[in-house]
Amino acid sequence: MNQRQLFLQHVGQTSQQPLCLNIVKAQGNRLFDADGKSYLDLIAGISVCNLGHGHPRIIKAIQEQSERFLHVMVYGEFIEQPQVQYAKRLVDHLPDSLNAVFFTASGSEATEGAMKLAKRYTGRTGMISFKNSYHGSTQGALSVMGSEYWQQAFRPLLPGIRQADYNDFSVLDWIGPETACVIAESIQAEAGVNSPSIEWMQALRSRCTETGTLLILDEIQCGFGRNGTLFAFEQLGVVPDILLLGKALGGGMPLGAFIADKKIMDALTHNPVLGHINTFGGHPVSCAAGLAALEVLIEEKWIYTVAEKSKRFVTQLVHPKIERVSHRGLMIAVHFSSFEFNKKLIDRLLEKGIFTDWFLFASNALRIAPPLTITQAEIDEACHLILQTLDES
Repeated sequence: MNQRQLFLQHVGQTSQQPLCLNIVKAQGNRLFDADGKSYLDLIAGISVCNLGHGHPRIIKAIQEQSERFLHVMVYGEFIEQPQVQYAKRLVDHLPDSLNAVFFTASGSEATEGAMKLAKRYTGRTGMISFKNSYHGSTQGALSVMGSEYWQQAFRPLLPGIRQADYNDFSVLDWIGPETACVIAESIQAEAGVNSPSIEWMQALRSRCTETGTLLILDEIQCGFGRNGTLFAFEQLGVVPDILLLGKALGGGMPLGAFIADKKIMDALTHNPVLGHINTFGGHPVSCAAGLAALEVLIEEKWIYTVAEKSKRFVTQLVHPKIERVSHRGLMIAVHFSSFEFNKKLIDRLLEKGIFTDWFLFASNALRIAPPLTITQAEIDEACHLILQTLDES
């Protein structure tokens, strides 16, 4: 059997028509398949590879930590230097109230931990999430996902969850003494880059404070500079009670985290002890890679290039077949008339060496979320080929 046949037969599938690209190397902002074909990466592993592929400092950090030790004990028992160093570096760049990091192995697990923490700390069970939101695919995270299409096949899910319209002030009336938490994305990614108004987010923050409800902001996809600041909530004038991180957090390695004030986080340490625990959370190699990636991101000032690069994309992506472009930094959604048209465009771009995708809740929109290291020449190349393909469509 060839690799494609082995993949389809022995690897669990997520769809009936996987792309089946046989990628054998990734370097810089490009992917390379087994035939030597190069693809310009406009997705960055869905916002994972902020610094592109194979950055030497990240690779060095992985190599050095792998030589010291890999897994030694279930999370939270031993003092593991990569975890401690990375946690300290993260909180140094966060508001004072976000000072305790609980590492997980993925963003979905971060959502799960945050939901449990909110219930444990407040003693309440009610939760509010938003339509067209995505927080992961495990059962708890799926319970707060904003789409019945993905939920319906797995019900019953967690009870006590209400879903409101994002950016709608009427949700404020839903938040009361029975509400443990409100969970929202700082920017709704899978909705096709849907940004909240500052006024709405600040009103949400105020109502949560007034009622003793914890505000959870999910920056698993939009964090780490993708929107022009290290964290997107900095642009909204609010501070969450719990912050969710993942994807770019690990520098290309699997890693997630939920971050809160120590007095809140300590609720997981008693009644019961081990209130939340996982085996591979904060894996030392992942933490070493993530720390290196954060240091490079800050020291090389890639965040400061985001606004200019975003503008370069948006100003070029003008075409009669493009209905609109929604964006926040290097999170860009190019909207077309239908999913069918968008999917044909994506397939044709793949043939031309441009790798992109669509959004879960905006399937008519083309996803552009490249490594922050993408060059101006690569942006021009991508835009030229997109417009050229649209002319041919």
